[in-house]
Amino acid sequence: MSQHQVRTVGWDLGGVHVKAALIEDGRVRAARQAPCRLWHGLPALDETFAGLPDWARGEADHVVTMTGELTDCFADRADGVAQLAGWAAANLTGRVRLYAGRAGLVGPEAAGRHAADIASANWHATAALIGRHRPDALLVDIGSTTADLIPIAGGRPAATGYSDAERLETGELVYSGVVRTPLAALASHAPWNGRRVALMAEYFATTADIHRLTGDLPEGADQQHSPDLKGKSAAESETRLARMIGRDRGEGNAAQWAALAAFFAEAQLRPLQDAAATLLSRADLPEGAPLVVCGAGRFLAERIAARLGRRAEPLTGLIGGALGEADPAWVSTCGPAVAVGLVAAA
Repeated sequence: MSQHQVRTVGWDLGGVHVKAALIEDGRVRAARQAPCRLWHGLPALDETFAGLPDWARGEADHVVTMTGELTDCFADRADGVAQLAGWAAANLTGRVRLYAGRAGLVGPEAAGRHAADIASANWHATAALIGRHRPDALLVDIGSTTADLIPIAGGRPAATGYSDAERLETGELVYSGVVRTPLAALASHAPWNGRRVALMAEYFATTADIHRLTGDLPEGADQQHSPDLKGKSAAESETRLARMIGRDRGEGNAAQWAALAAFFAEAQLRPLQDAAATLLSRADLPEGAPLVVCGAGRFLAERIAARLGRRAEPLTGLIGGALGEADPAWVSTCGPAVAVGLVAAA
């Protein structure tokens, strides 16, 4: 690394994916998401780390946010924060800092004192970055597993809740994503051949299957195994979807399975739209406040904006000159990692 070149790597350590972003001289040079089965324990994180590019494993100013502390391999969230902070300190070369949201950046040795601030604060980083560019907005970050809807008012994150539990109560966290959400979480019945059919409450199919069949799922977004441990072709998604209504794929045709997938896509969209509408009704958000959209499910966020009559502004467009040669699609998917990197490097 040149002595004149400033290199920062932003990290988002999740329970299903690890996201990393390379920031050099204030520009995003690369962004990467890799699967991580953290529920098996920290060795899974070691395995994922070993497969990342050299820039992620090399010397840099490393800035870490996380959601993986929720993973059930840890005793509780504080234990998860402590173990992930310890892992970062032991494995990342160079300076290591943790993003503690409302408490700023802290060293790994302070993780215990700031566990409540560090835990699942990745949304705060993205909202803080947006606030530097748009004083008033609603962040809608729809990922593989969850959706964050965060008001930005006066250039600062203005979420009413902070912890996951609080944000579930306020509608600022909706546990719905475009890859991993079981379809039984979206509806109890579905239309089929003129009838309202009850669903099987089984982990037969996920939102990755329906968005694959509607043609909306971004390339590379589905990085974990499917529920039946089989492939990810349209035919295999149809097979899994058919099981949700107790049928075999051969009992319908492609158009019928596509229509059923579209029903579930709509069922997923409606609660997200309602949550966004509620937040946009706050007195501190002006009528012209845009939706700043990112994540693997950005396509859903854009539909929400259209339905609510608001402008959808991609995070990648918002950061403008800071977007280097990195693939914009992956920058969007890795939004919190990009955000902690840019916030720390500024």
